[in-house]
Amino acid sequence: MHYTYILESQQNPDRFYIGYTSDLKRRLTEHNSGKSTHTNKFLPWKIKNYIAFEDEFKAAEFEKFLKSGNGRIFTKKHF
Repeated sequence: MHYTYILESQQNPDRFYIGYTSDLKRRLTEHNSGKSTHTNKFLPWKIKNYIAFEDEFKAAEFEKFLKSGNGRIFTKKHF
């Protein structure tokens, strides 16, 4: 399985991060250990939402959509 996920900063709930991975637990651990330069300023993170896909391409495409202008509107409305 492949997951598109939305993280929310516990320290600053207005901060979100969107990504995709095949190992959600490992990726959250990496974000919270400061290994990602995009997320290390707003530690710790929690998983707000995730969607599972059988196809890696679909997970990557959904991540791209969520990072787009319409995707951000969709995220705010539905998540």
